[in-house]
Amino acid sequence: MDNQTLLSATFIAITAAVVLQAGILVALYLAVRKSAAQIEALTAEVKTKVLPTAQTAHSMLIELRPKIDAIVENVSDSTTHVRGQVARLDATVNDVLDRTRLQVIRADELVSRTLDRVEETTDVVHKIVVSPVRRISGLMQGLTVGLEFLLAGKRRRRDGVNMPQDEMFI
Repeated sequence: MDNQTLLSATFIAITAAVVLQAGILVALYLAVRKSAAQIEALTAEVKTKVLPTAQTAHSMLIELRPKIDAIVENVSDSTTHVRGQVARLDATVNDVLDRTRLQVIRADELVSRTLDRVEETTDVVHKIVVSPVRRISGLMQGLTVGLEFLLAGKRRRRDGVNMPQDEMFI
């Protein structure tokens, strides 16, 4: 191959590359132009729909900001007040519980002392009253049985019938 053919082939290759690059650039230009048209349409839609909504939200936020700050401050004050009241309630409940415990202890001691005294009184009554009454009752029963025996023996003798004790038993 000669030099001129080689040069022509190189020129054709370079020209083909340049033409290919030009084609790619034209395709990129068309794609960018199409995308730009879509972005412009989207931008116009955003301007007509989203921006008024954002502006309305912004103006509402500006108007409501002092009210929201007041609400937050009120909630903070209320929380502080409630916390103080709960602390007072806790102290009061603890005081009531302590007093109740003391009263229960006092009542338990009172009932225990009362039961001890009732038991002591029962023992004393038993020793002083019941035991002597039983003794007297036993003595009276013995005297009654003895007198009955003596009187029954005199009656039998008066009637003249001496029955043995075993025959009277049926």
